[in-house]
Amino acid sequence: MKKGLLLSVVASTMIFAGGDIAPVEPAAPAAADFWGTIGFRYQMQDYDAANLDWGDEANNAFSAVVVLGVEKELGYGFGFGAEVAGWTDFGFDIADNAAVFAADQTNAEISQAYLTYTFGNTAIKAGRQALPEAVSPWAWSDRSAGVLDVTYDAVVIANTDLPDTTLVGAWVANAVNEDNTIQLGEDHQGIFMLAAINKSLPNTTLSASAYYAPKLSWDPSTLSYKDVWSIWAAAEGNVDSIKWGLQGVYVDGDVTGADSTFGIAGKIGSSWGDFSAQLVAAYINDGDYTMVLGTTSGFWGSAIGGFLGNTGNVNGAANTTIIRGLASYKLGTGKLYGELAYADFDSGYGDEWGARIGYRFKVMGLNANIEYRYADYSNAPGIGDDTRQRVRVEAYYKF
Repeated sequence: MKKGLLLSVVASTMIFAGGDIAPVEPAAPAAADFWGTIGFRYQMQDYDAANLDWGDEANNAFSAVVVLGVEKELGYGFGFGAEVAGWTDFGFDIADNAAVFAADQTNAEISQAYLTYTFGNTAIKAGRQALPEAVSPWAWSDRSAGVLDVTYDAVVIANTDLPDTTLVGAWVANAVNEDNTIQLGEDHQGIFMLAAINKSLPNTTLSASAYYAPKLSWDPSTLSYKDVWSIWAAAEGNVDSIKWGLQGVYVDGDVTGADSTFGIAGKIGSSWGDFSAQLVAAYINDGDYTMVLGTTSGFWGSAIGGFLGNTGNVNGAANTTIIRGLASYKLGTGKLYGELAYADFDSGYGDEWGARIGYRFKVMGLNANIEYRYADYSNAPGIGDDTRQRVRVEAYYKF
């Protein structure tokens, strides 16, 4: 049964849920803490530009997944954790793509394997592990189709000696996606990260992360790798029933002729009984450095990337302005939700817009979701003109 999960987020002194972190008193782990997921995802799509229609097996994806994890205290402050994941289509003749990783219909991986050590208010975690978005927005892990999409070979240290403050330091050597290990930096020099989360202001969370990546980006003009660095900062809070947030990011480096990338974003929302709504606005310049290390980005505006295409992942293409509106309503045992999003590109590119509606609910212990998405692209960078639709059904039992 899932309890504390010592260092499963970064340290036992953190609680991570939906991007929020609240420092708490250090807690001893359970003697043995188990967690897992059993479920499936199926989706069918319609892509005009690729001439892929509803029902085409080549355009459908299905996977049944099993995830099992354990974390155990060994004594004297030491512990370990491990997680394995497997997925298969059972040979069903309904899809030609895996909903987990498109390359394999049936496979398995060791998604996490790490050692832990705690002393006082300090916790250390070393090995293959998930990194949380709230601490590491440039390199973090997300669960897709029930499994972790990217994990990292890293050493992470967290400390809560300062009042209302969590300090985190990390060295990250590789990003791991199924069988693909992505070396971060030439000769495994990796990237270095420092982060701080502070909650000393009433109803407010301040966070900042700084990265230094020696020899991360290839410079074609000098035929050598060059250094890259990045700074992320965010403030989130609430005033009565109004929730707000501001975020900024800057990425630069030594690649010859490359322009720095920066983005700014803001969000505001509230709830009225069973109804809630949020508005997000973001701007990304046409810099040459990516704000995505792996497959995910902690930049709020780039959430449209997974929604419509790759906005927020494109660099050196066009300045981009993004507007997103989200709403949800509690209905029965679940939540009905929807979103409208629009992105405008300059530099001769067009725009893209999309909408989605879905219902997330729980039945007989299963966490289920049904969703429909529609996206329309007009000369979007890397996409061109296209319309895409998708229907996704998924259900997972978590323990």
